[in-house]
Amino acid sequence: MPLLGLLPRRAWAALLSQLLRPPCASCTGAVRCQSQDFDIAGQFDPMIPDAECLKIMCEILSGLQLGDFLIKMAWKDVRHEMVAKKGLAPEVADRIGDYVQCHGGVSLVEQMFQDPRLSQNKQALEGLEDLKLLFEYLNLFGIAEKISFDLSLARGLDYYTGVIYEAVLLQTPTQAGEEPLNVGSVAAGGRYDGLVGMFDPKGHKVPCVGLSIGVERIFYIVEQRMKTKGEKVRTTETQVFVATPQKNFLQERLKLITELWDAGIKAEMLYKNNPKLLTQLHYCESTGIPLVVIIGEQELKEGIIKIRSVASREEVAIKRENLVAEIQKRLSES
Repeated sequence: MPLLGLLPRRAWAALLSQLLRPPCASCTGAVRCQSQDFDIAGQFDPMIPDAECLKIMCEILSGLQLGDFLIKMAWKDVRHEMVAKKGLAPEVADRIGDYVQCHGGVSLVEQMFQDPRLSQNKQALEGLEDLKLLFEYLNLFGIAEKISFDLSLARGLDYYTGVIYEAVLLQTPTQAGEEPLNVGSVAAGGRYDGLVGMFDPKGHKVPCVGLSIGVERIFYIVEQRMKTKGEKVRTTETQVFVATPQKNFLQERLKLITELWDAGIKAEMLYKNNPKLLTQLHYCESTGIPLVVIIGEQELKEGIIKIRSVASREEVAIKRENLVAEIQKRLSES
């Protein structure tokens, strides 16, 4: 399995919170539940935390190497809600509807600024000012090209109070031969300034913005792509397994694995005093660990170590002092 890119600490925090949280009963088919997986709460200047959430989303999706992606911002067919619940005049809502088929970056926002029916409406103007400011920050973060202002996006105006966004994967040329994976969005989020206050007896307003990563969907995509390429899905990053065919060799295994760990090699062994060799080898095959180092009475007596390739089942004997160098050489060639 290809190694995943390195993620910044805050990006891992957002991703791991999704992995570790218990299932939510209120989840439907959407990527996110009502409780965010990465949130920024508190009163701050406009659009700064919103921009950082989008930056984090980009960092996670880029680090996972899923391919090209696009983050869409905004809504779909909400004339009734905007007029009946949000207080916009019908003609303003109709004018916004003219833009629903449009999508783009800050140029689209600028275009809407030029529309007199929008620019003369206080609520519409405030929203456009926020979006323009957001794109300025996104440009400074170097991610503006990943964001598309798309008025066809909808995530529920009763829940959200500001910018909303969803990330979708794009079919790239290298994936053209693959069967399309209709998994929907892989990440989503937005601003929800009124939600926390609903649970406060005094109704204190706590502005919030956050994001959620669709971990299950991402795992599904990765697995399907690997199956298409004939690659096996590995469940561990372990590079070397330390094994023995004999009893009472725990101390020698501990010495070996310590040497490998100290050299920065990802190694493991079974946490048993006297494991059977067949059990150890089966474990390596089932988890996809590529190399096994074997030490027994004969190897200890002769000052050698056996290295076994799990894939070919071939074994070679090397001098004990050359173990780390040989392992590093094999790993660099694989």
